[in-house]
Amino acid sequence: MKPKVYIAKPVPEPVITYISEHCDVRLWNSTEPIPQDVLYEEIASVDGVLLSHIDINESFLSTASNLKIVCNASVGYDNFDIEAMKKYNVLGTHTPGVLDDTVADLVFGLILTSARRLAELDRLVKDGNWEKGSDTPLFGRDVHHQTLGIIGLGRIGEKLVKRAKCGFDMNVLYYNRSRKPVVEETYDAKYTALDELLSQSDFVVLMTPLNPETEKMIGKREFHLMKPTAFFINGSRGGTVDEQALIDALQDGEIAGAGLDVFQQEPVDSNNPLLRMPNVVTLPHIGSATAQTRLDMAMLAAQNLVKGVTGEIPPNVVPELKQQRN
Repeated sequence: MKPKVYIAKPVPEPVITYISEHCDVRLWNSTEPIPQDVLYEEIASVDGVLLSHIDINESFLSTASNLKIVCNASVGYDNFDIEAMKKYNVLGTHTPGVLDDTVADLVFGLILTSARRLAELDRLVKDGNWEKGSDTPLFGRDVHHQTLGIIGLGRIGEKLVKRAKCGFDMNVLYYNRSRKPVVEETYDAKYTALDELLSQSDFVVLMTPLNPETEKMIGKREFHLMKPTAFFINGSRGGTVDEQALIDALQDGEIAGAGLDVFQQEPVDSNNPLLRMPNVVTLPHIGSATAQTRLDMAMLAAQNLVKGVTGEIPPNVVPELKQQRN
């Protein structure tokens, strides 16, 4: 008898076909989020689940008595209650690697768009407000040969270093839990203390995962340390930033602008002041959102799922759960 699995989000047809070769599959195929009562009914007897952006907590786990593995179709896994998953002996996986270049492209796009005011000037032209005369009011800031500070030098951060050095001749500073000698040697990146990075960088890019140590790690004090000409870019998670402190820093002119793909509340509340600031670029959490990358992510999650429900240990178990065994 094939193991039973549930897919709690729409995925490309090749992913369904692959999983169906190994498992008895049911799935949620609507673009609307799956209601909790439907989800809990569906997972009651399954061996594995593929999903994203759904909290894996005591309530979820206690509902699924046969569950062996939960597979996130994302690199982040802040939706995992690690201690609860250990209690129920459930593995959790994510999809690192396959989205690194795509997210790095998007984050660097935020740097360029923020500095050169691309979104703001696009609106100006489309609204019919482009007039002949001096273009001084339309000036932006250079990106080339400026200093980029990266907080959290994981795989995506390393891709950013390559783009910054090879494409834009930028000076690169980084702050990380551990040093990266190869990156330092290859790209002349400099490891610094956080405060030094904040005070010296023209662009501060936050790329840390969200966990208890990084929650609101950038707040009032950190924004105060930044240059008034600097831009803050967040490509990590909204919870890594004190959003009210960011709003205050922008309103008070402590920093020049921001480029954001993530927010404290998603979707963003329509009353959020960030949406009314012309010097803030706001994107709907689309870092990995290309057709090819999303296919690759879903397929990797599917491969993790199949291995997990057939008695193997998947290669992409999250670090905190690597000692789990089914």
